[in-house]
Amino acid sequence: MPIELILVEVFALFLFLAGNYFLKKVYGRGVSKFFQGVLLLIAAYIIFKYIIFPPIPAALLYTYMGLITLVVFLLLSTTDQSWNEFKDPIVKTLEGGSPRFKTIRMVTFVLVPVLAGYGSYNYMYPKYQEPIELRTVHPAPPASIQVHGSELILQKARSPFRVNEKGDYDEKVEDRYLKANPFDDKGVAYLKYVREGGEIFFQNCHFCHGDNLNGAGMFAFAFNPIPANFTDPGTLAQLQQTFVFWRVAKGGIGLPREGFPWASAMPPWEKHLTTDEIWKVIEFEYWHTGYYPRTWD
Repeated sequence: MPIELILVEVFALFLFLAGNYFLKKVYGRGVSKFFQGVLLLIAAYIIFKYIIFPPIPAALLYTYMGLITLVVFLLLSTTDQSWNEFKDPIVKTLEGGSPRFKTIRMVTFVLVPVLAGYGSYNYMYPKYQEPIELRTVHPAPPASIQVHGSELILQKARSPFRVNEKGDYDEKVEDRYLKANPFDDKGVAYLKYVREGGEIFFQNCHFCHGDNLNGAGMFAFAFNPIPANFTDPGTLAQLQQTFVFWRVAKGGIGLPREGFPWASAMPPWEKHLTTDEIWKVIEFEYWHTGYYPRTWD
């Protein structure tokens, strides 16, 4: 269970105990142990189902509710007095020792089977909804692509601007310049390419991908799906540079079939940028986010 969920549940528990203490102080009587247990379970379900964001899967919700139920029973059975107070209304209901508990027993014995039957029927009833059409966010790239009349073999190509001080290709070159100033006139060639890539990015890409490359540009929420968030470790950090080059050059229209039905709306930038400009934008994106390109395994 994530620590955030535990903190929220603990906060709700203390809030509940404080409310019960207040009732005892003011009215001389708090919530009974039975209803304490019921209210804690209801509060936990509401938190897991409607307050925690993003929503958690149903299987995880049931697992958490099982754990919470166990904790509530442990709390209620810490002393004999607490446990007896908790089970007292249950025993009285089953025995039906008074007209009031007889009525509760009758309602319970009718309502529980009806609800169980309705739940089972609703679960088993065939649904005729259209099946979900899955989309692959990162579809398999082709072996090679044609860009501006040249063939680019994705598993062999390298960025010509990811170079060290000697001009040689260097996968880890950004290690040394992550905090460097790309506007320094005395900077190395790599930083100059990063700066040029940034200029191209802010002229063409930031409208959708955002000033901070977080996919929250001014036009972002006009699209479905929204533009990629490059600060998310599930995007650039998981991709090879040539994969990113392919996606930028060919855009949404160049996606294979598994990238549909709601494909990216990104235009094929090969129609607007040169090959070098695309590479420089990609270098800027990796430098700005601090992620390293994935290598071909």
